[in-house]
Amino acid sequence: MPGFDLPDCDAAPDFDEVIDRVGTHCSKWDDMEAAYGVSPDQGGLAMWVADMDFRPPAAVQQAVERAAAHGVYGYPGANAPYLQAIRWWMAERHGWQIDPDWVLTATGLVNGVAMALDAFTAPGDGVVVMSPVYHAFGRVIRASGRNMIEMPLALQDGQYRMDWSRWETMLTGSEKLLILCSPHNPGGRVWTDEELREVADFCTRHDLILVSDDIHADLVMPGHRHRMIATLIPGIRDRLVTLTAATKTFNIAGAHIGNAIIADDRLRARFKAALVARGISPAFMGMDMVAAAYSPAGAAWVDALVAYLDGNRRLFDAGVNAIPGLRSMPLQATYLSWVDFSGTGMSPAEFSARVERGARIAANHGATFGPGGQSFLRFNIATPRARVAEAVARLRDAFSDLQ
Repeated sequence: MPGFDLPDCDAAPDFDEVIDRVGTHCSKWDDMEAAYGVSPDQGGLAMWVADMDFRPPAAVQQAVERAAAHGVYGYPGANAPYLQAIRWWMAERHGWQIDPDWVLTATGLVNGVAMALDAFTAPGDGVVVMSPVYHAFGRVIRASGRNMIEMPLALQDGQYRMDWSRWETMLTGSEKLLILCSPHNPGGRVWTDEELREVADFCTRHDLILVSDDIHADLVMPGHRHRMIATLIPGIRDRLVTLTAATKTFNIAGAHIGNAIIADDRLRARFKAALVARGISPAFMGMDMVAAAYSPAGAAWVDALVAYLDGNRRLFDAGVNAIPGLRSMPLQATYLSWVDFSGTGMSPAEFSARVERGARIAANHGATFGPGGQSFLRFNIATPRARVAEAVARLRDAFSDLQ
């Protein structure tokens, strides 16, 4: 049990509630017209930015209300409840026994990646990613003056596979760090134990720091199991940085808080020095929200959420896969559906125009995720089911000439 008082919480979240987010400083809804030409005022559907259109657990809302009622917003401290909540969650949900001293707090997962680059690499060093992959990795790698080595995932039987025989020939000797997206975004893969062992072996052979982005670890579809690589391969701890955040799981990205969990004292000291040099420290409201979320009430909410997302996944996949030329990659984790349009014979500009101007849906362009993504769009299905059904109907209409 976490070391904090639990608020009274509602037992049954209403994920079907349609919440109007327009005009609330919301990137997903307020910025989509500028990004895609899809207007929310004309019935546009925002299915791009990876946050959910759901309220967080009641425990989180009540934690925010308590802090607001107190009315004093000074410097945060006394973070033991926050750290104990993280420790409890990792043990309870992932079978990972961590020491609270291993936890360093950044302003989010992308900031954690940037801090890892500062701590463990220098300008000009190579940083390895498996492409296509979460686009923010490339943004921070390039902005920091590092060289991004994009190792292409193999597409086999409709799913991504690691391609070690090819990747061994791609290294130049300048590489210092590998970023693993686990579960994978945008492909939704839950890597197998064997694949994770191969990643660890690869990093050991080539003396690479392994930064494992596990932000989607709690959003795993029924029938699949995510493993924290630290629990599977204890011997990798001297080169492992695990990045986690409650923000994706509980839809609190605006809290700007995430963690690097580092068991090795030497690595942790280097990462901490990078945080100190940049003046990075957590916001107290974020710590309160995470402490409330990582609780038995939060766990029950996540279980209900995953069941709901699984229903959305099945509805979306059935509708999309019934359209000739479209194929949704089987979603094992995350709420991000990766849809291949190559079967239409259309160029990315052509099928994107049909989705944006015809169906009035804003979805991420696959090319932004790197090589291998050009024929895809990424759809966020973490929205009320009525909207998912509407999106499927619009896509059918937009590609009706193919049916």
